[in-house]
Amino acid sequence: MNLNKVFLIGNLTRDPEMRALPSGQAVANFGLATNRMWKGKDGSQQKQTEFHNIVMFGRLAEIAQQYLKKGGMIMVEGRIQNRSWEGQDGQKKYKTEIVAESMQMGPRNSSRTPDAVSPKQEEPPEALATVEYPEDEIRPEDIPF
Repeated sequence: MNLNKVFLIGNLTRDPEMRALPSGQAVANFGLATNRMWKGKDGSQQKQTEFHNIVMFGRLAEIAQQYLKKGGMIMVEGRIQNRSWEGQDGQKKYKTEIVAESMQMGPRNSSRTPDAVSPKQEEPPEALATVEYPEDEIRPEDIPF
């Protein structure tokens, strides 16, 4: 059995670029940066950033182009694909990309600008309702299945 599955969580390095295939199907391309952090032998914090090329097709590409922006966080699920072609200079070129099959958008930035005329004050959140559970114990013989 073989498996080619990738899960990445990171930030967009550029806005999605949208184009269409000759068939009319939408294609979106963008970069995604992921960070790996660990402590070095001396105890200092180390950080390594990897950059990934992401490709989306169809409706997923349209959604990406509409909602994703540079710096935004997303989770992408897809597969690794390697492509090669001959460049204009005659040299063979290679590219590794992640073909996304699904995505989950990260939290939105709340970049609200204050109103210069009358600043709005945030209302305090309502008190959370507490859930009270019955004190009766559930016995296995009471379960109907």
